[in-house]
Amino acid sequence: MLTENEVRDASKKFYDGLNRMSNGEKGAFDDVWAHGSNATAMHPIGGRDLGWDAVKNSFDQVAGAAADGKVELKDQKIFLLGDAAYEIGTEHASFALGGKKLEAEIRVTNIYHKDGGKCKLVHHHTDIAPSMVEVLNSLQA
Repeated sequence: MLTENEVRDASKKFYDGLNRMSNGEKGAFDDVWAHGSNATAMHPIGGRDLGWDAVKNSFDQVAGAAADGKVELKDQKIFLLGDAAYEIGTEHASFALGGKKLEAEIRVTNIYHKDGGKCKLVHHHTDIAPSMVEVLNSLQA
């Protein structure tokens, strides 16, 4: 069974990774995510990633365009469900994407489970952030 402290520790590692990613570091999540086909993400930039390789690639692509970032989880609530747990909250994000400064408050749900005896993130789901989508669309144009 997962404990609240295990989930808090895994969440802290995830948000540490988001901060490293938002400052341009690729591979910032390798130690906190489940690496199987059940790893999934639905990002503030839209889309849906299925499987660890797709999830890792999507975060690494953002890292390639991100700088000067900070992401904080506020209003964290954790719910334990045996060998799984989820947290909800609001991500407060500020970073440059492709040289354009962005700020957003995004509702988030993260799901964790026991993987190899450790608490791992298996799903990350946020609201769409229109400002991020707009910047990414302009970079792709």
